[in-house]
Amino acid sequence: MARLSAVICAIMLVGAAAPHTSEAATLQEIKARGYLVAATEDNFPPFEFIKDGKPTGMDHDLFALLKEQAPFEIRQQIIPWQGLLTGVATQQYDLALSAGTISAQRAEQFDFLMPIAEATHYYVKRKGDKSIAAIKDLGDRPFGLQQSSSIHQRLPEVAELVRKSGGGKLHEPKLYASYSDAFQDLALGRIDFVLNSIVSSMDLVRARPNDFEIGEAVVAPGYHAWAVKRGNDELRDYLNAFFKQIRESGKLYELQEKWIGRTFKDLPWEARLPGNQPIPR
Repeated sequence: MARLSAVICAIMLVGAAAPHTSEAATLQEIKARGYLVAATEDNFPPFEFIKDGKPTGMDHDLFALLKEQAPFEIRQQIIPWQGLLTGVATQQYDLALSAGTISAQRAEQFDFLMPIAEATHYYVKRKGDKSIAAIKDLGDRPFGLQQSSSIHQRLPEVAELVRKSGGGKLHEPKLYASYSDAFQDLALGRIDFVLNSIVSSMDLVRARPNDFEIGEAVVAPGYHAWAVKRGNDELRDYLNAFFKQIRESGKLYELQEKWIGRTFKDLPWEARLPGNQPIPR
């Protein structure tokens, strides 16, 4: 309840300064009307979360840098993850200012920007659980992940990896409104592992080293990036120029070190599918 109250409070505070818009806009239209509307979630540390009742995290630091440079106002709305990409796809928001994971399915609807971090998914288990020592041990076990997460779309790849490793059949996952709920059930023994991106998993283990540990990667390397509606080329290019500037200046790496505890200097300079594959056009 405390987390829900914090999110509701953040929505009220930020939403009050960010009136609803019914249609996403091109860069020219944004400049003409004087503002861009960005949607952000706040339950995905270290990128976006609530601390002391205020939105914080790596994406909020990037948001502050963008506001300093943009020749127009940027209005931010904080909403649950489940409605964020849908809001951009239906033109309710101009920008998904959130560390979404690039996937082939999502790339059919969105133009992702330059990646801001690696998003390779790993399995996370309870600390000291010796029954899970390798990929093959993931079969025939209950596990969880966040509803609408990109790894849900890639479960056939995980299942094939488990099969090739000599394991059993991968169960249907238990879906959660947030990863924090999934990890709560993991700690309580209701599920045996959670599939999550490396950055979020590292953040969890830093906060709770006695409860959880990270296992192996279950899919090819992927990437976190902001997104606009597919075909909004001018806005995509404008935002990519912003990311190119802060990356070349080293500021992006400073924020990675600050919030993630490591840097990703070998990220591609444009949006790429998992495995560093180009996005079909």
